[in-house]
Amino acid sequence: MPHIRRATLADVALITTQRHRMFADNDLATEAHLTAMDAQFEPWLRAHLTAGTYLGLLLSDDPNPTEILAGAGVYFMDWPPHFLDIQPIRAYLLNFYTAPQARGRGYAKLLLKTAVEESHAHGAKVVTLHASAFGKPIYEKFGFTHNNEMMLRFDR
Repeated sequence: MPHIRRATLADVALITTQRHRMFADNDLATEAHLTAMDAQFEPWLRAHLTAGTYLGLLLSDDPNPTEILAGAGVYFMDWPPHFLDIQPIRAYLLNFYTAPQARGRGYAKLLLKTAVEESHAHGAKVVTLHASAFGKPIYEKFGFTHNNEMMLRFDR
């Protein structure tokens, strides 16, 4: 039976590793770039876990796990009052990762459901994310739709 718990500061290295693997599995950057990202992400994560603006969700097969099989995060961002939600908060879902040996068991769907419920309980009326090719069908089945976001990048 899957068990989900909230991440603590003791989980920072694990979440950083899952994030690294998530991007590596999608072949989105070089190993050197991902390692540099890890060095910047770890203190960011520590600060946001401490402040309560990041909620980490970790899934295992039992309440006293020896192995975390999947994880996800919710970043509660300060957001200007908007016609979609006048409250100054936006929930952004990130860091969805399932270990290769645990894929296909519905863990990502369970984490998504929990993350959305946590977002709602936190007062967010808008939940956003950026989907990988792996995750896109799961998010669409859950009811997420495409929006009009555009991006300009200043290359590294």
